[in-house]
Amino acid sequence: MSKIFKFGEDVPGYNIPVLNEREIRAAAGILFLMMFTTIVTVLTKGNFVPLKFAVVIFLTDILIRVLINPRFAPSLIIGRLIVHNQTPEYVGAKQKKFAWIVGIVLALTMFVLLVVVNSYSPITGIICLICLIFLFFESAFGICLGCKFYSLIYKEKAQYCPGEVCELKDRQPIQKTSWIQILIVLLFAGYILLTITLFKETFSKKPFDLFGLEKNEAVK
Repeated sequence: MSKIFKFGEDVPGYNIPVLNEREIRAAAGILFLMMFTTIVTVLTKGNFVPLKFAVVIFLTDILIRVLINPRFAPSLIIGRLIVHNQTPEYVGAKQKKFAWIVGIVLALTMFVLLVVVNSYSPITGIICLICLIFLFFESAFGICLGCKFYSLIYKEKAQYCPGEVCELKDRQPIQKTSWIQILIVLLFAGYILLTITLFKETFSKKPFDLFGLEKNEAVK
């Protein structure tokens, strides 16, 4: 039973239970895609059905992670299959458990308001946005936002953070950003705004059918 109900893996060389950050990021990407597409469906078509299913799936998956074992969470299993050829990147299980408990609170609130009560409000909108931000930062940048609050609440230093961000050390030269690079980003942002301003009307025009395929279909 101890092997079934367990949080984290015992890996030689690590003095605390750990998890594989690579499969966690893959799972976050899967959940982000699911939540993003269903939210877009609500915004564009007013159809809440896919989002309700997504909330149930998200809540069930994260409950399995925390209450039973991350090894049995469907999204993490799929994530493991996707990245099984990559070298594991081990992270401390404690801070991940805390972050996922935060996820349970958010998902459970969504479940009650959206599925049980069958309502929507600014509260559900804000929670959806928070979930998307958390999942996106995890999948795209490997940054666990929920883990950031772990040290603040428990007053202890988290161990084995992704990218060794818990360890105080100087950045390597390849990690440093110069003022010229920052200036390039700012200029690029200005370029985007200028492009939107100058070409907004041009880009808003619907493209024409270059080969007349729509007309041919209409004739048939």
